[in-house]
Amino acid sequence: MRNILLRLAYDGTNYHGFQRQPAEHGLTIQGELEKAWKKLFVEEIKVTTAGRTDTGVHAAGQVTNFNSKVSIPQEKIPKALNSILPFDIRVLEAQDTSEDFNARLGAKWKRYDYRIDNGRIPNIFTRLYTLHEPVPLDIVKMQQAASLIEGIHDFRAFAATGSSAKSFVRTLYHCEARQTGREILVTCIGNGFLYNMVRIIAGTLVYVGKGRIRPEDIPEVIASQERIRAGKTVSASGLTLTTVNYDGQKPSSIFADIEENEFEELI
Repeated sequence: MRNILLRLAYDGTNYHGFQRQPAEHGLTIQGELEKAWKKLFVEEIKVTTAGRTDTGVHAAGQVTNFNSKVSIPQEKIPKALNSILPFDIRVLEAQDTSEDFNARLGAKWKRYDYRIDNGRIPNIFTRLYTLHEPVPLDIVKMQQAASLIEGIHDFRAFAATGSSAKSFVRTLYHCEARQTGREILVTCIGNGFLYNMVRIIAGTLVYVGKGRIRPEDIPEVIASQERIRAGKTVSASGLTLTTVNYDGQKPSSIFADIEENEFEELI
């Protein structure tokens, strides 16, 4: 029995999230992967994923693994699966991995990026991958606020109401907001994320950019542990799971747009 790792990219627009759902709920990424494998090799598989992205969320570097008895060489798996999969799901890489590898449990950190189109009129070519926010946003204050979200915190105020998480403590190694032209990119890199956490962080930074929350209020928002104190949960369309890391490299050593900081020492 092999343990096969897949790295995936997908446009989540037409999918009811990653996790397999009853057919009446709509298509899912997991469902399409497992269906494609069965069609190719007449073998039932059960995919484990690094992050169960929600409806409408995208991925550029999702990681999954599954057990299989099929003997196809690893280098031929992407071409085979991509010939069957829908056009908006692509297998980027496949490799045989250790028997005990688990895409979810083995992850050291994940990077999510949230894109905001801050132009007055929405860009029709990026509308499926951004939040359109036509009101001018103060990027300096957004970055100030983002830096205060970094670190080890109880992120209850940034979790969806009713979350069943056993612990709300997470470590954010990086939280940044930066602007390039009309787009603002919010980047969150952490050891784990609560349900809707990145979308709520992005929504909170939008509130900061509009002046509805002051940067200096962020520590109090976190300490309150009250969901109502943070910003709204912004749309899923702007969110992309960019990277899942398993070897514990510092993000600043991988990404040119990330500067080293004190919290990377916690990895």
